[in-house]
Amino acid sequence: AQMGSNGDLDAHSQCLSSTGDLVLDKAVHQWMAWDKNPQTWKQMESLVREGRVVELRRRLCSRMTFGTAGLRAEMGAGFACINDLTVIQSTQGMYKYLAKYVPDLKKRGLVVGFDTRAQTSSGCTSERLARLTAAVMLCKDVPVYLFSTYVPTPFVPYAVMKYGAAAGVMITASHNRKEDNGYKVYWHNGAQISSPHDKEILRCIEESSEPWPESWNEDLVESSLLRRDPLEDVCCSYMEELNTICFHRELNTMSPLKFVHSSFHGVGHNYVQRAFQQFGFPPPIPVPEQKDPDPDFSTVSCPNPEEGESVLELSLRLAEREEARIVVATDPDADPVKCMFTGNELAALLGWWMLFNWKEAHPDPADTERVCMLATTVSSKILKAFARIEGFHFEETLPGFKWIGNRIHELTKTGKEVIFSFEESIGFLCGNMVLDKDGVSTAAVVAEMAAYLHTKNLSMNQQLINVYEIYGYHISRTSYVICNDPPTIHRIFSRLRNSGGSGVYPESCGDYCITHIRDVTTGYDSSQPDKKCVLPLSRNSQMVTFTFQNGIVATLRTSGTEPKIKYYTEFCAAPGERDISSLEEELRKVTAALVEEFLEPDKNSLLHRSV
Repeated sequence: AQMGSNGDLDAHSQCLSSTGDLVLDKAVHQWMAWDKNPQTWKQMESLVREGRVVELRRRLCSRMTFGTAGLRAEMGAGFACINDLTVIQSTQGMYKYLAKYVPDLKKRGLVVGFDTRAQTSSGCTSERLARLTAAVMLCKDVPVYLFSTYVPTPFVPYAVMKYGAAAGVMITASHNRKEDNGYKVYWHNGAQISSPHDKEILRCIEESSEPWPESWNEDLVESSLLRRDPLEDVCCSYMEELNTICFHRELNTMSPLKFVHSSFHGVGHNYVQRAFQQFGFPPPIPVPEQKDPDPDFSTVSCPNPEEGESVLELSLRLAEREEARIVVATDPDADPVKCMFTGNELAALLGWWMLFNWKEAHPDPADTERVCMLATTVSSKILKAFARIEGFHFEETLPGFKWIGNRIHELTKTGKEVIFSFEESIGFLCGNMVLDKDGVSTAAVVAEMAAYLHTKNLSMNQQLINVYEIYGYHISRTSYVICNDPPTIHRIFSRLRNSGGSGVYPESCGDYCITHIRDVTTGYDSSQPDKKCVLPLSRNSQMVTFTFQNGIVATLRTSGTEPKIKYYTEFCAAPGERDISSLEEELRKVTAALVEEFLEPDKNSLLHRSV
């Protein structure tokens, strides 16, 4: 049996029956001895009494790891879930790591923010988890900038840079299902942590897993003189800095356009309203049923604007009633933004817009050489086409904004100015005032772009066609299948890597010939002279890219936040190529072959996207 923190056997865990598995028994006793949340404690006690060994193993015998957006899991009891105890353990590990590598930690402090998620059955709310995060640091005399109410995710990295903090933590699961929550960590450069910090922090978490007595003292948030509320300061400063990406304020004040905004029951409503006003617009018309926080996301099947019309029904109906031309939706933590275009289409428009305004302000073509744009490797290659014709610098990163944020930081140090970055999953950053995707600022930028185009008698759709006419049509398809069984995922990708014998990748898919293969998981790239991948290795996730003879590029990858295998295909046409229907048909056929042949959904019991 596991010793309790006072050295005595925990009385409650002592009377629980054995599961017959010594490793599992130890984990159960450890949990029961350490957890002080009565609801998650009872959840665990029930699972043990009911003898639910498989569920106990799932919850207790693995730990969360840092994916593309930090730690993310369902809320509830267990070391593999998000709950009071695992958030305390994570923060103790963070403290241990920061104390070692940031000599002035007690001067710089930590920023902590949270969204509106909550779960009654486990007593887990984002606010409570944020307060416990703050308590761990405060009990070690580390100053904490804890927001007094829910905020958009970008406010945390913004505050980290504003105050020169050692790090930041945002409690959010963004657009995941309502049962989930997460722990997103930012380094002192304002970007999400990446290797080696993530692995080192995990090691520190494992080394300091027993909660310190004061870690549970939520009241420190009220009583400690080291706690400060940065809300008003950050909000005012952020809104003021939006002026750096607002180019036509006078035009905006006269625009007749109306906008509808949905915040998907999350944090975005007040902040998007303020951002629009900062740009000179009246506030957008809110979707009344979705403007207030609701942790059950009761009007949508899934709080993810990526899912398109099925989750935007209320917004579209309101837009029709109000005769509003544009619907803008921000996801529950207001980092991505959706505007009835796909992520790749909106990126084509925003990339054009940011470059257009940069060139207006910098007429000397030599200045364009210091401009840079970034995109994740599974996103559209449209910015690459811009760069080739306009003469600026473009780079790709691994999927996930943590890679983009860190690359912006590096490029800025070399004198480059990153004016636009995106990932196809509707994550955008206009300018570089934060180093993460930002739905609040993007919503206002989209409104300004639409208002400007309106003065030229152009809709956003018409301008998208203009962009494609100049830089070449980029037609893409993005979707996913759901797979809740990790061994099946492993088997699918293993079959791809050994389809023609050991280590031999497929040479074709359906009737389509494959010319190059890049496997970021193993570091292989057939297009490189040394067969080695230029992008960093990503061993913890699966990602294979196929380039076809007909010019289509296709990628299969596992999601870093959900049990999905995502697939991305794109046809990049040369400027002047206009036979769009045949391009679309070819893309449809390759995509269908890719899914059927490489993923084998029926054989592997994969669930297709429901919308």
